[in-house]
Formats: sequence, structure tokens, C-alpha cells
Amino acid sequence: MDVHHFTTDSLDPAERFGGWHDLTARALIPTVIGSEHADDFHAEAHILDLGAVQVTAMRYRPLNSSRTPRLISRSDPGYYQLSLTLSGEMWISQSGRHTTLGAGDLMVYDSSLPFHGGTRSEEGQLGHIVAQFPKALLPLPAREAERLVALRMGSDSGFGAMLAQFLVRLVADWGSPQGGALGGASFDESDAPRLTRVMLDLLAGAAGPYVDAESAQEPESRRHALFLRIQEFVRLRLADPGLTPHTIAAAHHISVRYLHLLCQEHGVTVSGWIRDRRLDRARHDLADPARRATPVHDIAARWGFRHHAAFSRAFRTAYGCTPSEYRECAQRQ
Repeated sequence: MDVHHFTTDSLDPAERFGGWHDLTARALIPTVIGSEHADDFHAEAHILDLGAVQVTAMRYRPLNSSRTPRLISRSDPGYYQLSLTLSGEMWISQSGRHTTLGAGDLMVYDSSLPFHGGTRSEEGQLGHIVAQFPKALLPLPAREAERLVALRMGSDSGFGAMLAQFLVRLVADWGSPQGGALGGASFDESDAPRLTRVMLDLLAGAAGPYVDAESAQEPESRRHALFLRIQEFVRLRLADPGLTPHTIAAAHHISVRYLHLLCQEHGVTVSGWIRDRRLDRARHDLADPARRATPVHDIAARWGFRHHAAFSRAFRTAYGCTPSEYRECAQRQ
């Protein structure tokens, strides 16, 4: 099995943060990262390649990271990433959840969905282990696997404790300081498939109680609260021509697909909903005597319509008359 070790201490101080950024983009998934310690960033990583699964043990100074829709569109391996926090504190927002993780906490996140996260550590460095693998390998139905995303799982008992111990022992056997060097590897290349199955089976077992609890609750209230936040976000930005499904999804750390599904539950499409809200505000302005002298195309532009002809067509379809006809009728009344 291939094992790779990396430390920023081998680089010049000015190159350390950039080197860490490049390593994590290659070894894990591309993200945008920032840190208050970028001028002299200390970090190390020990990467174990099991074939279908890669396990990475890391220590690094506090930072923030984001997986943006643009990065996902450029490259998405379709991975789940299992994280075990060893020291310090992590937080992540993904799929409508904001989760804080302390030492011993496990969590799964999704390379295909935007996220924003960060780390804190009173000791100066955070330690954690990340195991990444294709989604299809997780022995859970897709619907149950999706419920796991950004969900905190403890490791104090049961399968969670066994999974955490397994990950720590796995990286420790290759001399990683994350678990304490045990004096050389106990496994060889032929063990990789069995180690992979053990890890994924333990993860499925650890996830069981959390998936069942999420399923029993059926997070309707959480989805409704998210939809209300999205409604308010759109209402405040109707005048922005750049308001699109992608910008809405990115602002709420969800995928565009999930945004469309959420709107479908409420009987609307995202683009149609934005258009209807804009038309309603434009109609209100056209009927306002105080705006009698404002040209129709200025009112259209005020509510995010870039093209006057498109605005006129949409207005006529919605209200059965042109904007000018509507204004004349409203002013007479």
C-alpha cells in the first residue's frame, strides 16, 4: 500500500500555505482556503492509499475552507468523506445543516455539495483523519446515506467507538503522530480490500441510529425553515440581475438540485418564482402615482430585468396587457 508523508516544514515560510493548499487539492478535493496563519503555516499529512479508499491523517493550524459550486462544476469525484476529529474543534455548513465537531466526533460530508467550514484549536493545531471513498461503496441506501451528510456522530460507544479506534490504529501503524507510532505497518497490500470493507461496514453500523432518528423525525420542519430563509433571501435581492438558482444555492450551502426539489415541494420553480416576484414588484411601481414619470424600462431594470422586450412579454403573459397599458389603466383608476 502506498504511503505518502508531507510536512510544510520542508518549505520556505512564504511557500508553506500555498504548498498545503496544493496538497489538499490533490489528495482530497479542491477547496478555497484561508488562514490567519498563512504567513508561516505549519501542517503535516500522512496519506494511506488503500485503492478504493484513501485515509489521510493531518495536523494543521486553524483555517477556513469552502467548496464552491464553481469548483464542483470543474471537478467532482463523487466522494463521501468521513472525518474523525482528534483534537481542536471543526465546524461545517452543508446540506442545510450547521454542525460543530469536537474531539472524538465523526461526520460524513459530500464532495458534490457546496460547503463552508473552519477549524479552531487552543493548542495551535487541529488533528483529524479523513477517509474518502466513492459514494457507491457505502453499504446504505442512497436516501439514508444522504441523511448522514453533515450529521455529527459520537464515538463514545458501539460502532462509532469501533470505527474511531479502527481509523486511529490504521494511521498509527504507518508511523503517523496522530495515533502514536506503533513501530511499522501491520498490514500489506493484499489486506487493502478487507480493510476497506471493515471500515465501510463499521461506518454503516455507526450511522444506523442517526439515520433512523432522522428518518423518524422526517425533517419537514427543517426544510420548511430553510425554504423561509430562501424566500427572504430572494425578496431582499430581487433587484439584483445576478440572482440565479446557483447564487441562491451557494448562499445556503445546498446544491442547485436540492434547491429545485425544495421549490417543487411548494409547487414552484426557482426561476419562475423569482420572475413572478419581480413582475409583482414592477406592477406595483407601475401603479404608483409617484412613479408616473419613471420610464417603463427603468422600472423593469430596477427589478432585475435586463431586457425590456423580455420584460414586456413576461408582463403581458402574466397580466394580459403590456406594462404601458397596465400603467394607464391603473393611473385612471
